[in-house]
Amino acid sequence: MPKPRYRQVSIEDTPYYHCISRCVRRAFLCGEDPVSGFNFEHRRQWIVDRIKLLCSVFAVDLCAYAVMSNHYHILIRIDVEQLNTWSDEEVAKRWMKVFTGPLLMHQYLGSADLTESELEWVAELFATWRERLADLSWFMRCINEPIARMANREDHCSGRFWEGRFKSQALLEKVRRVTRREAGLGHARAVLACMAYVDLNPIRAAMAKTPEQSDYTSIQERILRPEDSILRSFAPQDEEGIPFSLKDYLELVDWGGREVKRYKRGYIPAPAPPILTRLKMNAAPVLDYLAKDELPSFGALGPVSMLKAFAKSVGRKFIKGHAFGNRLCPVTDG
Repeated sequence: MPKPRYRQVSIEDTPYYHCISRCVRRAFLCGEDPVSGFNFEHRRQWIVDRIKLLCSVFAVDLCAYAVMSNHYHILIRIDVEQLNTWSDEEVAKRWMKVFTGPLLMHQYLGSADLTESELEWVAELFATWRERLADLSWFMRCINEPIARMANREDHCSGRFWEGRFKSQALLEKVRRVTRREAGLGHARAVLACMAYVDLNPIRAAMAKTPEQSDYTSIQERILRPEDSILRSFAPQDEEGIPFSLKDYLELVDWGGREVKRYKRGYIPAPAPPILTRLKMNAAPVLDYLAKDELPSFGALGPVSMLKAFAKSVGRKFIKGHAFGNRLCPVTDG
């Protein structure tokens, strides 16, 4: 039986989550359906536009995405610190970029005179919206529901478009460090491995031969449109962002794409990247992760010590993935 979402998400343990939504009955989200002959390629842009809109509204940083034919991947970072800097008015204005909002809230923002009970109701609404703007389920819901309505309207049908729930995977890992910047290295291996997994989806499916040819992916955006990107940046010399250079990440993806040829029909040639030595990353578990057909069944990714702590945080006795966690994040590190 699927676990409740609150037992799969713990912001105290990690702000990074990899999510995947898939269409029901293998229906085509995008691309050309060989059965019906219809072309749904334009729907890829629906997904990308919706993700970017919501990342500008929610307290969420976009790390990676890939829009495939019947599913999409997204890797995000929930930024509670940013949320805490927003005023109540900022929270309301952001929320109402996505939803209309009740008349009373519009009156409040328009400086109308409200009664004490009305002000109490507005305060409760502020608190509710603030919580939702850092909620993974609400974020995914705000992506999927409008897309489903648009697709059903275009298909002249009704009913479920997505599978019952999106899948999520927590990306865990922390290493004892001294400085704030070095503390950011803690999530690096799990996050970088998962980002590469997401970005390599079109390569693995033989939909593209190189990252720059992989349409509707974050890696293509980083390569071809960096000036317009809202993706969380690589910042090797800064405390904010992913604490490695873009060049290193591109080498990592090229290396992973080359090795995946042993498991998948698609691959790219590439030299081995220097980032693996710096991170003490064991190549074998990363290649195993990149070669997965679907999101691995374990609900979190990281070292065993953090998997146990995460299980306790979300009220579960055990989280799958201990063996893989030992391989990807050996206890001898740091």
